[in-house]
Amino acid sequence: MAYEHVLVALDLAEDIEKVLDRASTYKGTKMSVIHVVRPVEQVYGGFGAIGVAGDYSAVMATLERKVQEQAKRKLADAGAGLGVPAERQHVCVGNPASEIHRLSEAEGVDLVVMGTHGRHGLGLLLGSTANAVLHGVKCDVLAVRIGDMEE
Repeated sequence: MAYEHVLVALDLAEDIEKVLDRASTYKGTKMSVIHVVRPVEQVYGGFGAIGVAGDYSAVMATLERKVQEQAKRKLADAGAGLGVPAERQHVCVGNPASEIHRLSEAEGVDLVVMGTHGRHGLGLLLGSTANAVLHGVKCDVLAVRIGDMEE
């Protein structure tokens, strides 16, 4: 089966070289890349409890903007290596699995390439983004192992 539109989902905090290498086998196919930034309030929500100097909302908005700008720069580098034009490089804010589902459907993607740690046991029970994508997306998913399986 030849894929027409491949979405490469990248966690820019991880070792993405294996994912990029595997995705490169689809060069010549329409390709998009996505990185999903979790809302800063979810990640750093504890700041409100300990107090942040100045206006809390303004501090959080500035932090969120900086995180997104850094993600855009990193994703642009990854996308350029795959030949993905800027208009198909997506930095979204939200739940990673939900945003990957949304974009894959909106763009008519027929293959999602993403990394996975291959966790099992307690790590699997707690869930993973790859597992959530696999069970909610309407297209094929290629999960590339990016780390050693936990013992």
